[in-house]
Amino acid sequence: MEKKFIMTAFGKDRPGIVADVSAIIYENGCNLEESQMGLLADEFTLILLLSGQGEMLEDNLYRDCRRLEKEKGISVFIRPLDFQQPEYKINGNRHTVSVEGIDQAGIVYKVSKLLSDHNINIVTLRSRTKPSPESGTSLYMMDIEVVFPNGITTETIEHELETIGKKLHVEISLD
Repeated sequence: MEKKFIMTAFGKDRPGIVADVSAIIYENGCNLEESQMGLLADEFTLILLLSGQGEMLEDNLYRDCRRLEKEKGISVFIRPLDFQQPEYKINGNRHTVSVEGIDQAGIVYKVSKLLSDHNINIVTLRSRTKPSPESGTSLYMMDIEVVFPNGITTETIEHELETIGKKLHVEISLD
């Protein structure tokens, strides 16, 4: 029977981190189904969905993850999944929420709380900061792919996002 796992890993950025982590997946006969990888500060981070078969697969993956930590200094965590296709992937009403403005505490919390209060599912959230070309002030940018449940209108959410944007002095749009 096929088993699915979520694996997260991170380590000091250097050439070879992806090869080191993917070697464990390959050596255990697993398939890498989905991934998100990138640099955060000076750490390279990986979030992976993998699948494989075998009676000892989970134990072998745990063992190899510990070895990777000891030998290569990469922190690796793995969790088995009881996987079911999410409803939103089948028939969701997708939108993108975009935020841009002066970086400050609370932006992610306040926007994600509003979405949660309306049972709107976050599929992906990507954020970054960069210095303003004019002043050097840190600008915060965030894009959130969301899925609206049936019965929620964009007009309702746009109004509430606008209210949050005014309080935080950031621009928020919904596409």
